[in-house]
Amino acid sequence: MSVKTAVRLAFAAGALIVAGSAAAQVKIAYIDPLSGPFANVGEAGLKHFQSIIDKINASGGVLGGQKLEVVGFDNKSSPQESLIAFKAVTDQGIRYITQGNGSSVAHALVDAVNKHNARNPDKTVLYLNYAAVDPDLTNVKCSFWHFRFDANSDMKMEAITNYMVKDKSIKKVYIIGQDYAHGHQVAKAAKAMLAAKRPDIQVVGDDLHPIGRVKDFAPYVAKIKASGADTVITGNWGNDLSLLIKAAKDAGLKANFYTYYGGGLGTPTAMGEAGADRVRQLTEWHMNLSPNKTEQYALDFKKKHNLDFYYLRVNNAMLMLARAINDAKSADPKKVAYALEDMRFEADTGEVWMRKSDHQLMQPLYISTFTKVDGKTVKHDIEGTGYGFKTNAMISSRDSQLPTSCVMERP
Repeated sequence: MSVKTAVRLAFAAGALIVAGSAAAQVKIAYIDPLSGPFANVGEAGLKHFQSIIDKINASGGVLGGQKLEVVGFDNKSSPQESLIAFKAVTDQGIRYITQGNGSSVAHALVDAVNKHNARNPDKTVLYLNYAAVDPDLTNVKCSFWHFRFDANSDMKMEAITNYMVKDKSIKKVYIIGQDYAHGHQVAKAAKAMLAAKRPDIQVVGDDLHPIGRVKDFAPYVAKIKASGADTVITGNWGNDLSLLIKAAKDAGLKANFYTYYGGGLGTPTAMGEAGADRVRQLTEWHMNLSPNKTEQYALDFKKKHNLDFYYLRVNNAMLMLARAINDAKSADPKKVAYALEDMRFEADTGEVWMRKSDHQLMQPLYISTFTKVDGKTVKHDIEGTGYGFKTNAMISSRDSQLPTSCVMERP
């Protein structure tokens, strides 16, 4: 289903619910870095939200004419700053928040939302998580007030390792990640899954580094090179991935990289030719999918913002939110949460499902490799590099599902 069709249907579902009130707004607070080392990532995410919200509003908004509005709050990548931002959000009466960059931030926000909602049952807030992937957020720390629209890191590692174990040339793996919840989870899952699926593969290194503070990854790359690793696994994102790939390129490291965010902002430029046929990513979408129902939307986005479209999950989150508001016949967060539970939605890549038991979205995932544009399977480059991503494998939503330990308390 195209974005245009989806927003038209979402509007049609609620067109008769509320007459007038066109000036009313459903505000969504975007709490992510808009300054500091990850500002470029946060600013890019905000543009993704503004773009799809503009589409939804142009097609009629929600509840027969109310508009969605995204409001940016700079958290400087800090859990403490995020709590300050959350206080400002609630003081302004905003009932929806979204965030994605940093699971440490996500944990702080889940706690804050739970406490706020317990104390203010008539002013509840709903948290729409588009990119913080610590599995605990939909397992032991699951919350009725939290919904995740990205696959969690264990789901991603399940898909990556299922693909890796088929490659008999992989003998030695090095794991490197950011020293916070996400990096720890990636390393833990990679070691456990490789040991279970290919015990002959040797993990020759496991490094964690300070998040957002390393300016030169040459010492880390030197360790990788000395280990003899033929493959690197990393959950790094933002400049921490761009600078890692650049250091690998400068050092002439020939290992293949399996990443969660290889197509993220700045990384393709850092890789250039050196990343060709060596860097793989696990995503819910990329520009060279076939069929590609998001292609025209992505081209329009790039033309307007001079930025490659990346987060299909942002579109899914906002379109599902619009539908849930219309289905609930209300913008009250509690009613909307119940409408989101168990929702099956026809996204551009096929049906996605918001699992009721833990509020984890199930969706198709893709493994793709950075490779030279050939005008056929790789029609579109990324960041003007002359290289784009080519699909290696599609993992169905059913095949990426993992059990949950969530025991959810519902209001």
